[in-house]
Amino acid sequence: MSSRPARRVAVLGGVRIPFCRNNTAYADVGNLGMSIRTLGALVERFGLHGQVLGEVAMGAVLKHSSDWNLGREAALSSGLSPLTPGITLQRACGTSLDTVIHVANKIALGQIEAGIGGGSDTTSDVPIVVSKSLRRRLLDANMGRTFGEKLRAFRGFRPRELMPEFPGVAEPRTGKSMGEHCELMAKEWSIARESQDELALASHKKAAAAYERGFYKDLVVSFRGVERDNILRPDTTLEKLAALKPAFDRTSGQGTLTAGNSTPLTDGAAAALLASEDWANAHGHEPLAWFRDAQVAAVDFVHGEGLLMAPAWAVAQLLARNGLTLQDFDFYEIHEAFAAQVLCTLRAWESESFCKDRLGLDKPLGAIDRDRLNVAGSSLALGHPFAATGARIVATAAKLLKEKGSGRALISICTAGGMGVAAILER
Repeated sequence: MSSRPARRVAVLGGVRIPFCRNNTAYADVGNLGMSIRTLGALVERFGLHGQVLGEVAMGAVLKHSSDWNLGREAALSSGLSPLTPGITLQRACGTSLDTVIHVANKIALGQIEAGIGGGSDTTSDVPIVVSKSLRRRLLDANMGRTFGEKLRAFRGFRPRELMPEFPGVAEPRTGKSMGEHCELMAKEWSIARESQDELALASHKKAAAAYERGFYKDLVVSFRGVERDNILRPDTTLEKLAALKPAFDRTSGQGTLTAGNSTPLTDGAAAALLASEDWANAHGHEPLAWFRDAQVAAVDFVHGEGLLMAPAWAVAQLLARNGLTLQDFDFYEIHEAFAAQVLCTLRAWESESFCKDRLGLDKPLGAIDRDRLNVAGSSLALGHPFAATGARIVATAAKLLKEKGSGRALISICTAGGMGVAAILER
């Protein structure tokens, strides 16, 4: 069997709609509507009308059963040729970074020439289902052949069975929410409230500055009359952030995570276009960056490891495979699920005992230059529609590298379920 070397994968660019706080501008749109608008804008920007791409990979975390074919349905309404395949994936907050990886790997292997990775999420239109007991009755009634058999399915019915079930916000194996888990991490790593608020403030200031200089002009398209993320607060201050009460640990007097240093519930969608070098050249598109490599890792959070600490492992493994150090990057795009999560990860990489005992390294990965961290703002300021964040970050990092003209960007995303996804872009 012959083998061929992997091809370079170009990141040509990305598009997203403004991210909006839940139950505001996109309350009645849903995942499919947001995905169609985003893919349509990407098709428009790159002149892809009627073209056949190798894959459109989309995903959503909170989705209705009707969203099972999200990637294909969105592709069919995007302006692409209906001959373009679609697939729907999900890995919690890492979803659209994973869809980008999926497309990149296919391009690298020569299976396709170009594709789109992206995702959408809504916490305004969450799936609400009937109770298990009522569901069983309805299924039994549906199977009944006679009216009597259908009626018997409801024998003993109680009004409480009408109580609907909402999506859970807690980890099934611990019963704790992501915020509660992150509070434990903040205490373990002694992350001060002030440090978290400072990081949140910096995210808002950087994002506002990026908008003002036009950085997001070709990355964000208007939708529903919204031009920019409605979570962004350019006028926030440390004093305003300090006045907020703890959001997850409200009783111990030691809670440090607040609504200001945690990402809000957000609706939105994002997508990125990737291609082989030959396809990019043939279609007249200059690569912004090259997708070099990616890594996924997981931790045993049930037995004491921090739920959102898996990126520490993913990045360490990614660096080792590529012969790089943590300092070999011009930009660090670390998803701000919570300010505390970012700070815990940075502190872990600097810890000699953690890097030796947990990561199996001879020495710490070390510190990063904070001036290179999330330079155009990140999730605390822009918002976090779970499945859209990865594609947003990929497009942002690629454009930053294009502006600089050279260099590398490290992407790190924590996810529910104790997983982390990391990737390297370079130019």
